[in-house]
Amino acid sequence: MMNTQIAPRLFAPVFALLLAVTSPTAALALGAPAPDLWDRWTAHDPGSSTTVDHEPWNRFLARHLVAGDDGVNRIAYGRVDATDRAALKAYIAGLAATPVSGLSRAEQMPYWINLYNALTVDVVLDHHPVASIRDIDISPGFFADGPWGRKLLEIEREQVSLDDIEHRILRPIWRDPRIHYAVNCAALGCPNLMPQAFTADTIEAMLDAGARAFVNHPRGARVDGGRLVVSSIYQWFDEDFGGNDAGVIAHLRQYAEPPLAASLNGTDRIYDDAYDWSLNEVP
Repeated sequence: MMNTQIAPRLFAPVFALLLAVTSPTAALALGAPAPDLWDRWTAHDPGSSTTVDHEPWNRFLARHLVAGDDGVNRIAYGRVDATDRAALKAYIAGLAATPVSGLSRAEQMPYWINLYNALTVDVVLDHHPVASIRDIDISPGFFADGPWGRKLLEIEREQVSLDDIEHRILRPIWRDPRIHYAVNCAALGCPNLMPQAFTADTIEAMLDAGARAFVNHPRGARVDGGRLVVSSIYQWFDEDFGGNDAGVIAHLRQYAEPPLAASLNGTDRIYDDAYDWSLNEVP
């Protein structure tokens, strides 16, 4: 049985406020940071034909990502050898050395998504074994939770964290809710880590595929006894999904396959939300 954390919707805003006051990173547990544009990363070159090589990430995923019968993709962290660790770090270093501001906008989005996912896996491997990524308390601040606030690498003379990539670059620049189905936080409750790297040519199809897969999986949305329970992602980032229950439900209907679509008929509010922070590790 999943080790889910279900927060009553009545009290979640209060808890989120308390966490946000003490630490923006810790606030991820109940109320995530709002998009906060880091204007420096809006620079791009519309005429650039430069492409970024993500094949090292493809090779890592092919060797260590396992698709489970339960519809959840997991990483075999304990089986990653020194050679593959070194290759992953070299890939991340290569991305950090890339002059991303000179890329086209179409090339930048997969760059940031792949970097976020590879960096997350790298952080987990650096601290493995852990039961949850939230146990990797390396972010600044006494009440910090997880690794998201730590500046992990330098790009174009700027120190960058996972929070920066997600909340200051990807979300505010692209304003696309499907980003939440692309970036993976190494938790079972998170949308799947995709089995291949995003590229400019594949990103639209992959974003849609990720949305459909998560929305139609029980950890994304399910109707129990006529009551809609959704992933806490839709609470934490509700502004990206319309800002209220109606907006979230409209989003779900956009990607719902027939069984879920039928269950959503007549549904006008969210009863509860849940999320499993257990590490997405192959048992």
